[in-house]
Amino acid sequence: MRKRLLLISALLGLTAIPGTADGSPIRYVALGDSYTSAPGMFTPVPGSPPLCTRSIFNYPNALAAATGWELIDRSCASAMTEHMTVAQYADQPPQFDALDASTQIVTYQAGGDDNGMFQTLVLSCVGLNVTNAFNVGAPCRDMFGSRFDDEITAGAPKIGATIAEIHTRAPNAEVYVLGYPAVLPEVGSCWPQVPLSDGDVAYTRDIEKHLNAVLREQAEANGATYVDLYTPTIGHDTCRDAATRWVEPPIPGHLNANPVHPNAVGQVVTAQIVRDAIGR
Repeated sequence: MRKRLLLISALLGLTAIPGTADGSPIRYVALGDSYTSAPGMFTPVPGSPPLCTRSIFNYPNALAAATGWELIDRSCASAMTEHMTVAQYADQPPQFDALDASTQIVTYQAGGDDNGMFQTLVLSCVGLNVTNAFNVGAPCRDMFGSRFDDEITAGAPKIGATIAEIHTRAPNAEVYVLGYPAVLPEVGSCWPQVPLSDGDVAYTRDIEKHLNAVLREQAEANGATYVDLYTPTIGHDTCRDAATRWVEPPIPGHLNANPVHPNAVGQVVTAQIVRDAIGR
């Protein structure tokens, strides 16, 4: 498994970053939700909580395999911002418990599951459009209006406080806050592959962009580096063919992938983007 990660990483140019001055490996802690843990991908991390669906092929493992860093992966599917400081499951303690003064690199990717936003958008918006073959209107926008944007705006201070707390618990770490990749196309739609009307593609796409903007704003306001995953993944969204996309549609075309989540290539591409950000 490690050899496979190293091979993929080498093909994508994921070269190593030097370790610490004394030769010991850099201590890297990965925090986040399902976009980090990579549910649906084969081979869970041995001993990890089953409900977290933490895959050995997620981007933290790809990054650690390429760099030789010592990885502590605490990502967990469906994790909300609150689960950084509150246990998510009996066998999944608060993710921040992994942080201490020895931590040197932290990646943080969360916020999409707050208030059940991603799940509601996927299940409700697809459900409202599943018979909308004639691309009529924007039924999801009509039903939910500004609800999600309002929740994102209201949750911004909580995200900021959470990022600030990383610095408190890991005072010697560089902190990288990841946004989310391009899930939907910039123009048009692709019903039935992604059963959303043009109007609802635009509606849900703009909600994701709003969340990314808040993550960027709060990262920059709280001493962290924002890593833009959206821009470099445009053109590799759920509407593309199986050979091109890095995020899978509601019915995945790749066996080793989860609906509306990055596939294996998407995870390694994420590792490359993060590695480049850290290298800078």
